[in-house]
Amino acid sequence: MMLSGFFRLGVWQNFFRAWRGGYSGNLEGEGFTLGGVYVIGAGTQGVLLEHREKEFGDKVSLPSVLEAAEKIKPQAS
Repeated sequence: MMLSGFFRLGVWQNFFRAWRGGYSGNLEGEGFTLGGVYVIGAGTQGVLLEHREKEFGDKVSLPSVLEAAEKIKPQAS
């Protein structure tokens, strides 16, 4: 995303949402890497939830993470 990420409206909306919420963070690191969340089931279940950031500050829905985590079946030994 590099420089174009700073011109996206969604990035600024996410920044102000975090700032109003009291998140301060730090300025260490490269700052251009987007993150993600994966919920992976046991054994052959595979990926139950995949969320990749599309822009800086894009958050995963907590209810969807909990729903995916509840689907994890214990692996028979």
